[in-house]
Amino acid sequence: MLRLDIVQHFPSIDHEILIELLSEQISEPDVLQLIRTIVQSGRGVLDDEYRMAWFPGDDLMASVRPRGLPIGNLTSQFWSNCYLHPLDLFAKRVLGCRSYLRYVDDFALFSNSKQDLWRWKSAIVEFLGCLRLRIHQESADVQPTRCGIPWLGFVVYPTHRRVKSRKVRDARRRLSARLDEYHAGRITFAELDASVHGWINHVRYADTWGLRRRILSRLIIQRSGSELQHRAPQS
Repeated sequence: MLRLDIVQHFPSIDHEILIELLSEQISEPDVLQLIRTIVQSGRGVLDDEYRMAWFPGDDLMASVRPRGLPIGNLTSQFWSNCYLHPLDLFAKRVLGCRSYLRYVDDFALFSNSKQDLWRWKSAIVEFLGCLRLRIHQESADVQPTRCGIPWLGFVVYPTHRRVKSRKVRDARRRLSARLDEYHAGRITFAELDASVHGWINHVRYADTWGLRRRILSRLIIQRSGSELQHRAPQS
């Protein structure tokens, strides 16, 4: 298994390359002009998050190329997939990877051959350079699937799934903070309940029955007046 992710994905998306890719599928001038207007609105928005990367053939003007898509825009999520669609085709059709998956800028390739995976990594790095993108080299490693695949907040094993340790720590702090806000009267019980059940609905996709009991048992809700203490609902 080879898992890769892209450095500063949204800040790195190059406007000129994106428009060129979209224009291959869209021929209506008015639609393309609207797209250009929306894309250009993101220029400079993420400059503080972007660290300049140089690619073969660059000159000094490369540093002022318009780039970046606002992460909160719904169009940004869609255009991100359009931008990386050539990568999907490259992995499947050119490299011949039969087991490939991608979610936004996280992607993984599977093969029984370590040599194929290392070769694919080099080819993908070169291909992404044409899109002015880079991968996190320090985390791009070939590993057996039995070691687990970090994916969307989980670690996926052949037989089960677990929540990443960092996500567990974050959830414990976040839920404790929400409980403190409730006790201070800054949020309602309905808002606290929504936070708890939102977390439950996320982690239930992993093997987390024991984790849920352990975290939720610590959320002691202080009722006002003569009401007794009771524990937050468990699931």
